[in-house]
Amino acid sequence: MTAADGRGGAGETSRHVPVLLAEVVAALAPADGEVFVDGTFGAGGYTRALLDTAATRVVAIDRDPTAIAGGAEMAAQYAGRLTLVHDRFGRLDAVAAECGHETVDAVVLDIGVSSMQIDEADRGFSFRFDGPLDMRMAREGESAADLVAQLEETALANLIYTYGEERLSRHIAKAIVRERAVAPIVTTRRLADIVARVVRSKPGDIHPATRTFQALRIAVNDELGELEAALDAAERVLRPGGRLAVVTFHSLEDRIVKQFLADRSGKSPGGSRHAPASRPPEPTFTLVTRKAVAASEAESHANPRARSAKLRAAARTAAPARTRR
Repeated sequence: MTAADGRGGAGETSRHVPVLLAEVVAALAPADGEVFVDGTFGAGGYTRALLDTAATRVVAIDRDPTAIAGGAEMAAQYAGRLTLVHDRFGRLDAVAAECGHETVDAVVLDIGVSSMQIDEADRGFSFRFDGPLDMRMAREGESAADLVAQLEETALANLIYTYGEERLSRHIAKAIVRERAVAPIVTTRRLADIVARVVRSKPGDIHPATRTFQALRIAVNDELGELEAALDAAERVLRPGGRLAVVTFHSLEDRIVKQFLADRSGKSPGGSRHAPASRPPEPTFTLVTRKAVAASEAESHANPRARSAKLRAAARTAAPARTRR
């Protein structure tokens, strides 16, 4: 999960364009002297806008060391107003504290894989290029090739179904297990070809391997767990009145954000007459966007990655942060 430059599925056309940029800046409303955390720095699209809109300071986090190295010139340009940190955004409150900020004025998160990562064949995120089946954002830990090689068939099918929402997950897992017995599956092209023989598609459909690649990427990087941790961290670090803006690109991510904000703003369903709800805890957020904000038709046309993007935003109340159950 890196990059505030607009992202989407593993096979989409690459463009380093910040998605919903105007809407994100409007939701965050930067003011002079405020401190922001950009938890997904990437190419720095949101960070640059926050620094240019007002005399702000930004702590920018990315788990990809390549993104942090690439931001050095921007950090020099803004002379002390931008701090780059190589870390996971699930630790954004701890990172902010380590940078001298016990509380901050706003947090922005742009969830998914960055166009920079997709464009690098050796990162293994995309079936558009033939490269090693890697997908590790932090360049450490188990790779997608490791999962494909080691998971037994049922576990692999469950992973593809749960994280990829792929209805043919059992057939894909069976094909993978059969093919890996012949020869190790270590490249993106070989995996994509195996999946394409199982998932039939018509002209205009997404690539047959899109959901399988998404599932492996999410599992390799624990993306949904990191998102949950980041939302909790944002709740802890935001001052009363502080703003949170989150851009997601598929339903699994958006569902987590939607449910978190519904719960924290007191919008979750209560009990029934058979099981009355107990007294709800005090809301820790108020909604800035009542519904998810989608990209305009013009932006979606200009930047295909914006088509699936959704922005949700909220403001912190003075209530104590909760402990996730």
